[in-house]
Amino acid sequence: MNGLYPDPNDGPTAVVLLSGGLDSMVSAALAREQGYAIHALTIDYGQRHKREIEAAKAIARELRAAQHIILPLDLRQFGGSALTDDIDVPKEGVGAGIPVTYVPARNLIFLSLTLGWAEALGARDIFIGVNALDYSGYPDCRPEFIDKFTELAELATKAGDEGKPFTIHAPLQHLGKADIARETGRLGLDPALSWSCYDPAPDGRACGLCDSCRLRKQGFAEAGLIDTLPYVV
Repeated sequence: MNGLYPDPNDGPTAVVLLSGGLDSMVSAALAREQGYAIHALTIDYGQRHKREIEAAKAIARELRAAQHIILPLDLRQFGGSALTDDIDVPKEGVGAGIPVTYVPARNLIFLSLTLGWAEALGARDIFIGVNALDYSGYPDCRPEFIDKFTELAELATKAGDEGKPFTIHAPLQHLGKADIARETGRLGLDPALSWSCYDPAPDGRACGLCDSCRLRKQGFAEAGLIDTLPYVV
């Protein structure tokens, strides 16, 4: 990717929500491919899988982000999720319903922060790597959520009031994990730059059993591609 955009400040500005996960990496790379100068926002929300923050730093460097902000926001004070509270991460497989790894209103909170930075920068484009096919059933990954947030962004901002609406890009919205895995190959990305595991092993490997690991591994297997991220299982 480095050779595609030698100047990270070329092109229109986009703010990219960059968690460090596979989906956010591909979303950010697609923004770069479309010619945007990306300003990456990573939220350090007290998640138990803080390893993804290091992944976000590596991805931002690889894609030559014009700017990368890591914003502290300790959602452990709210709890209510296996990612921010003393609740075991499920390892039995992807089930029906909304799992305990759901963080209350996470994407609503994160997109609001992303919107605030975009308005401050004068940017009108926001990228988020949500998808509604192969995912864990989180309600804030649905297309309806993205559509309604776009309407909210127009109502809640000075820019929107002045007739300068925002576009929320969710380029992976209707892709399965196999399609997303194929995009890593097409875009020349090393999958190991990203991190998906909710419950890393003490030796630093991904557990291979949480919902996020299972969905990721299944996607690469269906795509017939090798996932270079090391797993315990």
